[in-house]
Amino acid sequence: MATSGLLFPGTGNELCQPGRAAATVAVMSTQQNTYDVLVLGGGAAGLSAALVLSRAQRTVAVVDAGLPRNAPAARMHGFLSRDGMPPRDLPAVGRAEVASYGGVVLPGTVAQVGRTTTGFDGLLADGTRLTARRLLVATGLVDELPDLPGVRGRFGRDVLHCPYCHGFEVRASKVGVLGGAPNSFHQVQLVRQWAGDVVFFSNGSLLTVEQREQREQLVARAIGVVDGQVTGLDVQDDRLCGVLVEGAGLVRRDAVFVAPTFVPSSNLLTELGCQVDDNGWPLVDKTGQTTVPGVWAAGNAVNPRAQVITAAGDGSAAAIALNNDLVEQDVRDAVVLFRLGMPV
Repeated sequence: MATSGLLFPGTGNELCQPGRAAATVAVMSTQQNTYDVLVLGGGAAGLSAALVLSRAQRTVAVVDAGLPRNAPAARMHGFLSRDGMPPRDLPAVGRAEVASYGGVVLPGTVAQVGRTTTGFDGLLADGTRLTARRLLVATGLVDELPDLPGVRGRFGRDVLHCPYCHGFEVRASKVGVLGGAPNSFHQVQLVRQWAGDVVFFSNGSLLTVEQREQREQLVARAIGVVDGQVTGLDVQDDRLCGVLVEGAGLVRRDAVFVAPTFVPSSNLLTELGCQVDDNGWPLVDKTGQTTVPGVWAAGNAVNPRAQVITAAGDGSAAAIALNNDLVEQDVRDAVVLFRLGMPV
């Protein structure tokens, strides 16, 4: 599982004065709650971006609601050098690294965010007002799960969605895959790569007469098929025991994969005027820049399939592009001051 589930802050204004000592600028900016960059969301993408930007001597504030998407999982996987780390440990390390370079991490959520003539302005729920020249949105997404008893409470534990994140850990288990989503058939074939004992619960949606080829593919790979409507999961003593199916009773399974609907956290982006696609995902270029100048987005806020390591890379790439944009503005401002004969 990848990251985030965070809420948004605002930002905006105050031009940097090129040539001033970075430490002095940082002190003055943070005292005034004014920053070069405001990062919305303190998961892998947001903190990675903040690290790059603070090392570039930008004043940075990260606002984090403390609700990472992967919090229910015991371990995260596939992140080189951090494989097996508890999910909450990564942002804790990241916050310390950002702070060591002068970055500020603020707990909270945002009540309002808007544009100003020189940047962005945001009001946090506790009444704190922040301004910044640029915004980076790394607020993740929301996993909309099947509305079945037991699913929500077990999600991230023995109800899973990403075999690349958790397949190795359940490779010797009795595994089920819940049908009913558009990509459920692909998911079960993927899960079969890891586990030898796999059952597909069609859940009344797939494998009709027209889908004989799909059923043949399942049988060819020794994947069991249970037809009928799934009514819930059986959980005993804080452990998944199996899947309850109408007409079939309890089918014992140790772990179940589901395919959530990924819901973008893009409401503040749309309020700022950022364009989104038909499914609500922000339109960005290859660096994460949105259609609104000065606003970037990274991680699961843009890419629902990004794992933790992917989100961190996206945040880094967005930060580099964002800093380059700030440098270009700094050059323009310096030229204006120079032509006016003012010190820079």
